[in-house]
Amino acid sequence: MAKSLAAFDKTHWFVLLAVFALSPSRVPAQSASGIPAQPPLTLSQAVANLVQMNAARFKALQGYRSRRTYNLDYTGFPATFHAEMTVDVTYTAPDTKEFTIVSESGPKWMVNRILKRLTETERDAQKAPNRSAVELNTQNYDFTSLEKQTCTDGCSYVLTVQPKVPTKFLYRGRVWVNEQDFAVCRIEAEPAKNPSFWITSTAIRQDYQKIGQLWLPLDNQSISAARLGGHATLNIKYQNYDITAAPLASDVAPSQ
Repeated sequence: MAKSLAAFDKTHWFVLLAVFALSPSRVPAQSASGIPAQPPLTLSQAVANLVQMNAARFKALQGYRSRRTYNLDYTGFPATFHAEMTVDVTYTAPDTKEFTIVSESGPKWMVNRILKRLTETERDAQKAPNRSAVELNTQNYDFTSLEKQTCTDGCSYVLTVQPKVPTKFLYRGRVWVNEQDFAVCRIEAEPAKNPSFWITSTAIRQDYQKIGQLWLPLDNQSISAARLGGHATLNIKYQNYDITAAPLASDVAPSQ
């Protein structure tokens, strides 16, 4: 049983995909009524804005501290298991993440083989060139469609993405983008490649929150179905951000 559940640690690669965001410095054009006008963008324009602004925000972010809580639940043969771990995270630009364990509970093999390995994977993924291999850009993904939705949170652009090369570290699915900041608000996806024989499917949702001028991870839920009939649910909560960031360069703004 421990062997089959440990296979889930190979599926939760989604922590590699954190995207940092700043508000654009450009003021949108005004319509005759005084309401900001948002001319429709083509797919290529929306993608170019997203990639451009992500690069600028990554450069501006100097570091942060935060607290993170991992909860892992498994239901299936032969029993139900729960493990939890709380960590303090320190990020220093451009490529250093340190994790300090505050508390842990549950079966040791779950904590050590799954939850702790998640932090090790994320730390390694921060390093170049690993980071460039998982970034959301045209080198790694094909952006196949753009939909404009009506919403109240400003996250109205929905991009459909497919990896150029299907690996277990990339994904296919939909990405919600804020129409003003061109920051990722939400991702709903599945792995581009099944990372384990023991896993039949994995559904992942990652949500982001805006803190000041930055968009940072808010929560993540990954649900994996096992070939033997059970399923594992991983929830990650991100909180207590203390951020250091430089202002976005005045000449950097998305095209409207």
